[in-house]
Amino acid sequence: MTEVARRPRTQFLWALPLAVYALSRLLQLLLVWWMADNGEVRSRLLAWDGGHFVRLAEEGYPTGYSYTTEGALTGNGLAFFPGYPMLVRIVHLATGLEVGTAAITVAWIAGAFAAILVCALGTRLYDERVGVALTALFCTQPMSMALSMAYSEALFVAMVAGMFLFAHRGDWLFAGLFGLGAALSRPTGAAAALGLAVAAAMAVYRIHKSDKSDKSDSLDNPPIWHPILAAAVALAGVPGYLLWVGMRVGDLGAWFDIQTAGWGTTFDYGTSTFNFVRDALRTGEGWIQVSIAWMVIGVVALAAIAVVQRVWPPLLVYGLIALVLVLGQGGYYHSKPRLLVPVLVILVPPAIALGRAKPRTAALVLSGCAAFGLWYGSYLITVWHYAI
Repeated sequence: MTEVARRPRTQFLWALPLAVYALSRLLQLLLVWWMADNGEVRSRLLAWDGGHFVRLAEEGYPTGYSYTTEGALTGNGLAFFPGYPMLVRIVHLATGLEVGTAAITVAWIAGAFAAILVCALGTRLYDERVGVALTALFCTQPMSMALSMAYSEALFVAMVAGMFLFAHRGDWLFAGLFGLGAALSRPTGAAAALGLAVAAAMAVYRIHKSDKSDKSDSLDNPPIWHPILAAAVALAGVPGYLLWVGMRVGDLGAWFDIQTAGWGTTFDYGTSTFNFVRDALRTGEGWIQVSIAWMVIGVVALAAIAVVQRVWPPLLVYGLIALVLVLGQGGYYHSKPRLLVPVLVILVPPAIALGRAKPRTAALVLSGCAAFGLWYGSYLITVWHYAI
């Protein structure tokens, strides 16, 4: 009786995250249209890194380094992982859509899947209310704007959330495939793969312990090599792409050199971020600069709360490593809010709090967060003049 009663609610949860995602995207696009010059939306959705992705889908990867007219090394398409531009190219060839339109279409569809999978993961780890709150926070966080743009964040989150969902269910074949998809979508896929490795280690320990205890439920355990293989497949993704870039250019460190030359993203153990936050709070002039400094402080606090709350270890390990990768590297400070979008663990503490709050309170808080987050992202790609 309980299982029959639950089934309609489970089906409803597929529609609810889609509705949250669709409403947030519609409001975001309306804000961009209202704030952009001449109401131009499409060019904003294809701006900055979107142009690189479109060129990759059209022309493929360059064969070596790129240089400025003065002869200095600069960034090029090899800095971008292949998952998203490959899907854009497939959609372009299969449908005949113009490449830019295909890029936006892939991002929107991937974002819809990300919303569903984030909701399913939150529901499985906690309950339905936490799952819905987690989805709403994910879809409306300050730079959720990236989910509407020709960027790879939406695809990456869909892969990460699917990977953890399947791992938690013990479906290791799909967990490994989604983990590989995440690893081939963004460099942060290395953090996702390590999170999956933790899940695999937990599963191996559980299987080993069950086999030793000789309990009847040990018959339900998967073969011990399933989680090991899943983790190995995911872990191979990022090194595999970096090796491919190195062999293509003829220099094993090529990817790192291109990243540094084009975007200044050398890992400096957080020195640049610390100096930025200190200077912004002491002498910062622009409100964007100050707001991002407070955002950095806030996400560190939320990560600490997630540790105290003992969030599921694989998700926690992924989130903490991803956060370290974002805050531990130099580069443009105004890109930090976008880079934080896939760090799901920082959304878990507020999602738990909202899931336990009264429905009216949760609705009011989520509405306020959505109003600010959707406006903030729209401002950064219309009024703000620098890349995000």
